[in-house]
Amino acid sequence: MRTGILMVTAITGAENCAAVLSKQFGMPVETAASRREALTALRRQEFAIVVIDEALVDSRADGSDLLLKHAGLAIPLEMNFAISGCGRLVREVRAALSRREREHEVALSAAFISLGSELRESVAGLLLQVQLALAEPRVDPELSGRLRLILDLAVTLRQKLDRQGPQMAGPDKPVIPVPAQMVRTQGKPQAAVLSV
Repeated sequence: MRTGILMVTAITGAENCAAVLSKQFGMPVETAASRREALTALRRQEFAIVVIDEALVDSRADGSDLLLKHAGLAIPLEMNFAISGCGRLVREVRAALSRREREHEVALSAAFISLGSELRESVAGLLLQVQLALAEPRVDPELSGRLRLILDLAVTLRQKLDRQGPQMAGPDKPVIPVPAQMVRTQGKPQAAVLSV
């Protein structure tokens, strides 16, 4: 996890603002008075946020691009330290961290839904194939027992996925019921539902 804030500014009193940020967010804050110092710090470690003084960005446009390139996944935040106080800096950093947290939650939710959808499709395919194999007229009894065990496991997995809620299926995934006579566990029919 990236922790810490990097402040890139040559303005007098940067250390005081750094101390305020550190106290407010409980993160170490490092200051760099030049682009060169900032690049050295970025090569040494990763940061949650990189606050860049607009004066440094304006003085050399290609330098800011290099800083952003080396910032990695840190949130870049440009501030005009000449007219902004520590209070505004704290508000901007808080807003940026809050935005990043929301983006992270949305990305996790999307990944969860995608994984759930893929798992449901795989389980649906497995259930269908096992049911078709069990429906064959001449299935060896030993093979039939193994297929029923696989079917039981697949049905259990499907039930666990169902308990995760509809968010895992996704809004565009139709639910298709499987005829009870197709699903048999230990010789007894069992209702099942497939999501494709």
